[in-house]
Amino acid sequence: MVSTIKGLRLLSVEASQENLPLFVFLPGMDGTGKLLQPQLAGLKSSFDIRCLSIPSNDLTGWEGLVAQLAHLIRRERQSSPLRSIFLCGESFGGCLALKLAALFPCLCDRLILVNPATSVSRRPWMGWGASVTQWLPDSLYRLSALSLLPLLIAPHRVPLISQRAMLEAMQSVSAPSAAWRLALLSQFLLEELPLERIEQPVLVLASGADRLLPSIAEAGRLARYLPHSETVLLPESGHACLLEEEVRLSRILASQSFCDHMSTDALSLPGSPR
Repeated sequence: MVSTIKGLRLLSVEASQENLPLFVFLPGMDGTGKLLQPQLAGLKSSFDIRCLSIPSNDLTGWEGLVAQLAHLIRRERQSSPLRSIFLCGESFGGCLALKLAALFPCLCDRLILVNPATSVSRRPWMGWGASVTQWLPDSLYRLSALSLLPLLIAPHRVPLISQRAMLEAMQSVSAPSAAWRLALLSQFLLEELPLERIEQPVLVLASGADRLLPSIAEAGRLARYLPHSETVLLPESGHACLLEEEVRLSRILASQSFCDHMSTDALSLPGSPR
């Protein structure tokens, strides 16, 4: 099943399982939703999974993205109104998740933030990058995506197939849209959100080897705004930690007792970190 509104889509990874909680993944800057793939094996037995897909040339502002996402989630909920909704946002998607949870708290029962890009407004060089990116010719833009890869991943922890998938996802976004999304992040101010409305449990994953953003320090800042949050530190992980073989989101959720319905089998998945 695919839910669509004004270009945004919620993609099902398998046949809908309405007896399970809904897990909505909000991706990073690539906007494809495809980079959750390494985590699906561990999650699909416990969740009915949807991945947000944002068009590669999209220039929608925060208000429009939040409104469209809220509409899509409401539509998903119509067939099973009582089931829980787990909202998981990575990087750019973490900012979108926070906005949705603060403005529409009834659409989120659990919030998971993976290295959310909430600190970009305090890193001016990323704003300058947005100004430059929109004017790059296609060949240079694709090359710039390749040069960013070492900042986004810990290469020795991410299989080559996942590295290629990430590069392809990054290069699928048009230069104007990439610049636009960077500009949105530069304008994102945590302090302006009604975060007191987020009363549901929040789990923050923070990578210790994040070369793009100060994710551990930012997790500490988020904890001050979100009193019902817990932080899981991933000391050796890079920014795109969900691509790493040793990181299993299902195991992390089970070990933190974040999902009451999850089986303890998740704790012994092959390749799970110990």
